[in-house]
Amino acid sequence: QVQLVESGGGLVQTGGSLRLSCAFSGRTFSSYNMAWFRQAPGKERDFVASHYPRDRTPYYADSVKGRFTISRDNAKNTVDLQMNRLKPEDTAVYYCAAGVPGPSGYDYWGQGTQVTVSS
Repeated sequence: QVQLVESGGGLVQTGGSLRLSCAFSGRTFSSYNMAWFRQAPGKERDFVASHYPRDRTPYYADSVKGRFTISRDNAKNTVDLQMNRLKPEDTAVYYCAAGVPGPSGYDYWGQGTQVTVSS
């Protein structure tokens, strides 16, 4: 079974930066689509960024484009999310997700890590 463990969340002031990391284990990491989602209190879980092995192209939600960068290291089995110029509206629990390429989407989720941006 795939296991995902996030780390790197915390409290930061507006305009600051944080780097989240997700450690993948249990299967061949390089075969999986990887993504970050987030869920703010009282809201649905939203897509943040993804990275697919087939085209190695990152995709971003409009709300984070230009501020966040997703990267994967197939040697270390990790996917990171560098978050710059953070805003209070970025406050959420951030989740790492993994899925086999295809219509099933993301089948595996981490436990989440809290990111809080103070104004």
